[in-house]
Amino acid sequence: MTHGGCLCGGVRFSGHTAEATALACHCSQCRRWSGHFGASFRMTGLQIEGDAHLRWFASSPEAERGFCATCGSSLFWRPFGREAVAVSAGAIDAPTGLRLSGHIHTADKGDYYEIADGLPQFAGDDEDETE
Repeated sequence: MTHGGCLCGGVRFSGHTAEATALACHCSQCRRWSGHFGASFRMTGLQIEGDAHLRWFASSPEAERGFCATCGSSLFWRPFGREAVAVSAGAIDAPTGLRLSGHIHTADKGDYYEIADGLPQFAGDDEDETE
């Protein structure tokens, strides 16, 4: 069971890590949402406490993003009509057990950094739908 939460503790969550890998998403939405690029992983059986603090924002016609309305922590991404949930890797409690496995939407990455870690890079989301 994996546990995590927002910066202020108003939203806590738990669930099962589908895989021990996270993807870095470099799309413009993830960059604006996180302040750099987003790193997330899939979680199943998500249980959320603190619904009074949790807000969902429809960031595109395909998906919405969940965040804490009190502290602003970026927490979740989920596509409409599916049970898949991507959780921000930085929001889970240590030790995470996660390893970054690659980069998606690299064609949209910011011009102020390079990706030089040797992990696979995908111009779109060919590898995974996690954002």
